[in-house]
Amino acid sequence: MREYTTQMEAARRGILTGEMEAAARKEQMEPQELRELIAEGKAILPCNRLHTCLDPNAIGSMLKTKINVNLGTSRDWKDVDMELRKVQDAVKLGAESIMDLSSFGDTRAFRRRLTAECPAMIGTVPIYDAVVYYHKPLREITAEEWIRIVEMHAKDGVDFMTIHVGINKNTAKRFKEAKRLTNIVSRGGSIIFAWMEMTGEENPFYEHYDRILEICREYDVTMSLGDACRPGCLADAADISQIEELVTLGELTKRAWEKDVQVMIEGPGHMPLDQIAANMKIEQTVCKGAPFYVLGPLVTDVAPGYDHITAAIGGAVAAAAGAAFLCYVTPAEHLRLPDEKDVREGIIAARIAAHAADIAKGVKGAADWDRAMSAARKNLDWEEMFRLSVDPDKARAYRALARPEKEDTCSMCGNFCAVKNMNRILDGEIVNIYDE
Repeated sequence: MREYTTQMEAARRGILTGEMEAAARKEQMEPQELRELIAEGKAILPCNRLHTCLDPNAIGSMLKTKINVNLGTSRDWKDVDMELRKVQDAVKLGAESIMDLSSFGDTRAFRRRLTAECPAMIGTVPIYDAVVYYHKPLREITAEEWIRIVEMHAKDGVDFMTIHVGINKNTAKRFKEAKRLTNIVSRGGSIIFAWMEMTGEENPFYEHYDRILEICREYDVTMSLGDACRPGCLADAADISQIEELVTLGELTKRAWEKDVQVMIEGPGHMPLDQIAANMKIEQTVCKGAPFYVLGPLVTDVAPGYDHITAAIGGAVAAAAGAAFLCYVTPAEHLRLPDEKDVREGIIAARIAAHAADIAKGVKGAADWDRAMSAARKNLDWEEMFRLSVDPDKARAYRALARPEKEDTCSMCGNFCAVKNMNRILDGEIVNIYDE
């Protein structure tokens, strides 16, 4: 029998859990240091007590930047087996989190399989599932039914849930007055906004927030406070709708902490490069250091087919400035549901962004990886270079496609290889190029 209900409660009572110890080892830090961060709300350890196969990871701005992979079925793409292959690939490629955004079919069976078999953190957005589960028009779903879906997901073992609590009647009114270019682009945000408009009722997640917190507390589900008003284009970045919702999320964070419920805050979205760092600092101030979970941010609107790159640029800047959790973006963003190749490219781009930020932040051990790679390059140790690559399979395949005449070089430089020639001249050898 556990002596505590949530990881935050344990941390505040001075209890060092097994999950804290496991996560701290990955961070190369003392478990007590991580416990203190969790107690303050500056780090979280999403860990539903029913997700028994979980390999725990902590999320916080002072820790290694973690990445999340979105996947799931839709009405136009129903291949569950392919989604499961994506999950396996994501875990193999180092993703710490899987977010199931399924919106068609037997979503509960897929979700339960994830929490039964997947060692990564599992996140969901219950508002999507309610529309699928109840099989009736949006306006006919009741407040009680919205909340029951949250409880169902908690019982199914998910570690964190995105709940769009911040868009209440006041923020919705301000949004309508502000006249955005792209309106609301959050799928969950648009659903709850439409429901409020059609029914005239308050956002049930906001109105019954204390009840949502009790569910999260019972199962130790981390609350991911959704950003319904995240900007969907550069022109809407940091507008009044985004900032007003963020202020509401700051108030909701405090209420969650009062019940020992862990919280992270979701953020932009599309945002010009020069606004990203300031946006991260605003969140840290308004939400008292709660971990920030960002989609991108995408730094330009004009790159469909390449948005894994626009997101990686923004993600590196965001994480270096304090974001803790990057939601990957694939080349298929804005175009279609991603296939397995898209998922792989999105994960690698996000991992590069996260690692670049960790080096900039001075996260313990981050630069050691790069130093090891540099030593392997100096020694022309190709096998070690492949092993250390962020994507060993791709690195190995590229070399195999253009085998060099000399195995200690590559087909780019051959005998002109600076590394090879410097090694030889510094070892007192004669360097010839054309006649070798």
